Amino acid sequence: MKALILSGGKGSRLYPLTYTNAKQLIPVANKPVLFRVIEAVREAGITDIGIVIGKDENGRRVQEAVGDGQRWQAQITYIPQEAPLGLAHCVLIAREFLGEERFVMFLGDNVIQGGIGGLIREFEDSDYHCQIVLTPVEEPQHYGVAELNPDQSIKRLVEKPREPRSNLALVGIYMFDPHIHQAVRQIKPSWRGELEITDAIQWLVDQGYRVRPYIHRGWWIDTGKPIDMLAANSKVLEELKPYIAGFVDRDSQVDERVTVEAGAEIINSVVRGPTIIGERTRIVNSYIGPFTSIYHDCLIENAEIEHSLVLEHCRIVNVSTRIADSLIGRHVEVRRSELRPRALKLTLGDNSRLGLI
Repeated sequence: MKALILSGGKGSRLYPLTYTNAKQLIPVANKPVLFRVIEAVREAGITDIGIVIGKDENGRRVQEAVGDGQRWQAQITYIPQEAPLGLAHCVLIAREFLGEERFVMFLGDNVIQGGIGGLIREFEDSDYHCQIVLTPVEEPQHYGVAELNPDQSIKRLVEKPREPRSNLALVGIYMFDPHIHQAVRQIKPSWRGELEITDAIQWLVDQGYRVRPYIHRGWWIDTGKPIDMLAANSKVLEELKPYIAGFVDRDSQVDERVTVEAGAEIINSVVRGPTIIGERTRIVNSYIGPFTSIYHDCLIENAEIEHSLVLEHCRIVNVSTRIADSLIGRHVEVRRSELRPRALKLTLGDNSRLGLI
């Protein structure tokens, strides 16, 4: 099998972070989401991977970050997309790469519990023409939604319905055989101007092809919004196997659920997990609370942070109010001014400078 990973789009719901970075490259537990998707594909035994990227700066950034795939012992092929014209359009433009092989299509900004190895093996050993992954959600109108027959076969698929007929959303993981190529050529753009993968799968159903719904019972998060990034970060942190590769001085308290990466230093501080401290980051006279990821080359001094994501090369110094529930972009500097608020909740873009009052 091959894999097709979708890593285009502007990530507008994550502005301002995505003005200067692809949303798939924002780290969860100190690893870009896209890297986690590639690892899930590799753990399933797939080495031939196509990545759909935009013809823009974010596409260039993805290609620069991922490279040729050697770090994962994989072969990466980049497939440029002129504009975000729908998931089925991605299949359409990837035709030459995919050939006649079965493949898994995986959205590059999704995080799922348990990986996809079992799903891939099931599909490889089956006579299904397509396998889709569904999960119950609270607000299905924001997703592609599946309505099932009494025998649990697919009845209808609708993209972002105003009045959903079920709470089963399509997770961003799909498995196809070559019949999908005919399906994407048969459908028309939706009211959104996109070729919807739900329409292509519905075409397979209507033509009598075997489409198997698999209901995923673990957690799954589409990291499209700041609140989703924080939720994904918390879930992944809980699954990490903590280790200490950096330096922790005798005056610090670091519990057993904390990961301290190589070159990091914890000085006279309290760090409570699940938390990860990135390479060459210094934590001095500070408190880092649960469910926090501090990326590499940061300085946190005389500050308190919890349930937050702090990206690389940040300086947070002499901040007397605790920072919580926040996403802080790259090269951000947060310092104390003369006056102060009682609480902070921040989403800061790269290269920001914030003086607190």
